[in-house]
Amino acid sequence: MTQARVLPSPSVAMAHRDVVDGEQRLKLLDDPQEWAAFSLVEKGLSGCWSSSVVFEGMHCNACAITLEDALRSVPGVHSVQISAASHRGRIVWSPDVTRPSEWMNSVERFGYKAIPANDAHAHERRRQEGRRMGWRLAVAALCMMQVMMYATPVYLTEPGGISDEMVHLLRWASWVLSLPVVFFSCTPFLRSAWRDLSQRQLSMDLPVALGMTVTFVVSSIGTFEPTGSLGAEVYFDSLTMFVFFLLMGRWLELRMRDRTAGALEAVLNRLPDNVRKRMPDGQWEAISIRRLAVGDVIEVLPGEALAGDGLVLAGQTQVDEALLTGESIPLSRQAGDRVIAGSHNLSGRIEVQIEQVGASTRYAQIVSLMETASFSKPAMALLVDRWAKTFLVAVLLASLLSAIYWWPSDPAHAVMVAVAVLIVTCPCALSLATPAAMLACAGALARSGVLVRRLEALQNLSSIDTVVFDKTGTLTLDAFEVVRIHTREGVTPEQALQWAATLARHSLHPVSRTLWSQARRCALAIGCLSALESATAQFVTEQAGQGVSGVLSLGGQAMKVRLGSSAYCRAPVYAGAHLQVSLADDAGWIATFELAEEVRPEARAVVAQLKQLGLQLKVLSGDAQSAVTQVASWVGIDDARGACSPMDKLDAVQAWQAQGHRVAMVGDGLNDGPVLAGADVSFALGQALPLAQSKADFVLMGGPLSLLVPTLLRSRQTLRIVKQNLVWAALYNAACIPLAALGYLPAWAAGLGMALSSLLVVLNALRLSKALVVTSP
Repeated sequence: MTQARVLPSPSVAMAHRDVVDGEQRLKLLDDPQEWAAFSLVEKGLSGCWSSSVVFEGMHCNACAITLEDALRSVPGVHSVQISAASHRGRIVWSPDVTRPSEWMNSVERFGYKAIPANDAHAHERRRQEGRRMGWRLAVAALCMMQVMMYATPVYLTEPGGISDEMVHLLRWASWVLSLPVVFFSCTPFLRSAWRDLSQRQLSMDLPVALGMTVTFVVSSIGTFEPTGSLGAEVYFDSLTMFVFFLLMGRWLELRMRDRTAGALEAVLNRLPDNVRKRMPDGQWEAISIRRLAVGDVIEVLPGEALAGDGLVLAGQTQVDEALLTGESIPLSRQAGDRVIAGSHNLSGRIEVQIEQVGASTRYAQIVSLMETASFSKPAMALLVDRWAKTFLVAVLLASLLSAIYWWPSDPAHAVMVAVAVLIVTCPCALSLATPAAMLACAGALARSGVLVRRLEALQNLSSIDTVVFDKTGTLTLDAFEVVRIHTREGVTPEQALQWAATLARHSLHPVSRTLWSQARRCALAIGCLSALESATAQFVTEQAGQGVSGVLSLGGQAMKVRLGSSAYCRAPVYAGAHLQVSLADDAGWIATFELAEEVRPEARAVVAQLKQLGLQLKVLSGDAQSAVTQVASWVGIDDARGACSPMDKLDAVQAWQAQGHRVAMVGDGLNDGPVLAGADVSFALGQALPLAQSKADFVLMGGPLSLLVPTLLRSRQTLRIVKQNLVWAALYNAACIPLAALGYLPAWAAGLGMALSSLLVVLNALRLSKALVVTSP
């Protein structure tokens, strides 16, 4: 006998396939070759990785706390940071104990989904989420209008002006129209609440879902049994209205989040999936970007993005580096020029030899900085997080107490009072007040060429009263000119320059780059460039703020040399205002290079603007006092100290802080590491800055000092808007909770108030999303 096989329904089959696809997707992420796409090696913990992920299904601070608790419970997960505003998180984990699929599964058990931050389909999923939200909003709006039309005659007619049969018919029509609202439009709230109850967790959707469910059930009973105790309590109009308002608020929040995260998304998804690599036989073959290695030569056509940092070997074009350097004008690039990963080729075909790939590229460092900011939490947001679940418990208790108070006099009215309290006290506006404003500001700054490492720095920047500048590369341009070379007897200026350049090529300091460039130009003029580039230095070490030392190989003999300040090299100081850098060996002084430096054209105007804001301005530099005083006086700063070591700078800043000053430090980000980390807030300038080593809170990507004042003003505006949001949220709750508990606030008004409070917070934060306005010097 042949048995008939029962086929599963299409919906069951689709659900099963989605589950299987999800499990396979997570298993693929366990491959170590996939980790580099969304993770970096954690420097603080040996063998650990730091992964950036986006969470789907979360809506509030309580959701973020639930996710953090779930992830921390996984063995091998060391730390977790999640931002409720950006829906992004950073997970530090050990591959010896766990794998990405394990800690990602831990959040899926709670109904959420973790996705790698670089997921190619993330944008499409966000579009689908927005489309579903739009459909739910449209259904709620349509049904709300029809239900309100049916409810209007009951509200407007005099008693007895409409028959009981007609009232009953209108109620049944309203009940039918409420079904799509409850079972389609309310799905996100109900699903989230059921998930919380099943996992014994709390989120802000729980009181909202309880209010919706109770309202619908009470109104349905009143419709089915019009002569019963709940016959007079029919609130389908209130139900559909506050569902519409809540969905409208959530839809606008979704739009705002996508808008403020736009700068990060624009940078994050700039790399191509595949590149064309030149093979040994000269042919071009398409390979995955993950197989790209240092030394490979790739072809980049107009309209394509560059996959790595490299050197242009052939071709000429213009590239767009706006989102990476803040430079809005397309830049010309030809053979011999360097290009950076993530920039766009605009006009011509070029061949590029790859010098840096993956996490070593400047692009990867920019992405890391922006991701760090996207899930960091300011102190105000941490305070809200700390009280989020406690507040939700208080909301549920307040609703229960209101129902108990009103029950003896009118049980039906007691139920609706409890519903109003549940809805009106949902702390969405309170949880959005700080992160919405901070993220909107960070997104605007990123689009203007200012990267924010920590959101809390925006709060600190708004209260500073003292700004301290470094001189070299900060008040002055990081390009110098060698105007004079003094040498000891028996050493020619050309020899001294070659020895100094061989050592300087291992440093990123502006002076070192100048010596290397000058030596290359001289060697090119006399036809010995290859000899210069083949010279090497070994055992190179750099002391921040002092200089660099190493061992040169000259004619088969090793010579230990030092390059740096006069004190570091124990060299003579020559009269004059030029910057002086010396070279010395074990026998003593070899040479001194005098470098002419040019003050930034915008420096004087920036200093004047800062003075108008009432700030104290100071200069701390490691250069000679005469050179420091000359530059400081030219830009308009009276308090200038020279010959400062990195520790001298830190001691000076700490002394000002001890006097009660709030200090901002503006430096080059590398040699000023200790003082940048010790200041209340810090800025780093210069495109050559190694971002991974920067201790600064803000990085000015294009290096213009003129961005400093608009950033300071925007931080003050941000703090004002955060305070406005917090005050509004507090006043809203203080006013509406007593009204709801006393029965003066119906359910529809509670839903309207909750939605409008969140909407006001979001719209207020969006004022910060405008790009910075920089005044010309």
